[in-house]
Amino acid sequence: MSDLPSELKYAPTHEWARLEEGGIVTVGITDHAQDALGDVVFIELPDIGAQLNAGEEAGVVESVKAASDIYAPISGEVVEINSLLEDSPETVNDDAYGEGWLYKLKPANVDELASMLDAEGYQQACAGE
Repeated sequence: MSDLPSELKYAPTHEWARLEEGGIVTVGITDHAQDALGDVVFIELPDIGAQLNAGEEAGVVESVKAASDIYAPISGEVVEINSLLEDSPETVNDDAYGEGWLYKLKPANVDELASMLDAEGYQQACAGE
């Protein structure tokens, strides 16, 4: 598995979350997830203004091999989506932790981040798959 950014928090369902300045949380899928999916051809993102609960389905990533649900790693309101992915979904394959982010949440409770996995915990979860 490639090096995982240590500043991120991870969900067992292969999403990552990064707390930004101003309290907004950026969400994406992990490099491990995009690698398992293969070439991403379409991404369905949540609507801006949608209220998501932690663990709730937030969208779908489709690849040439499979479609996989995206889950909200924490609860909150969607405040931005990555519109770059509408025309270039393969950005998730190229840069899962950077330009390939999926959406941004205004967290309902930022403390939910503390219950997510750190990089080491996520690596252990993936090793047990």
